[in-house]
Amino acid sequence: MKFTGISRPIDELGRIVIPKEIRNALDMRPKDEIEIYIEDGNIIMRKAKPECVLCGNGEELSSFSGKYICSDCLKKLRNFS
Repeated sequence: MKFTGISRPIDELGRIVIPKEIRNALDMRPKDEIEIYIEDGNIIMRKAKPECVLCGNGEELSSFSGKYICSDCLKKLRNFS
């Protein structure tokens, strides 16, 4: 883990501002989603990657109504009858 020397306070609503330098380095834009989880007692935040809503695969995705489905699951659905 790389320490940047940047710290930010948590406001009354539990929010923090991600510094511009970090947003730029990760190509984060307004409305982008981030994943937040705990690992070894640390809060981890990372830019969310789209994945299939059925199996979690992140490859060969198609979008439908704001959700993603991979080509394998799409084939299975087409063959489902």
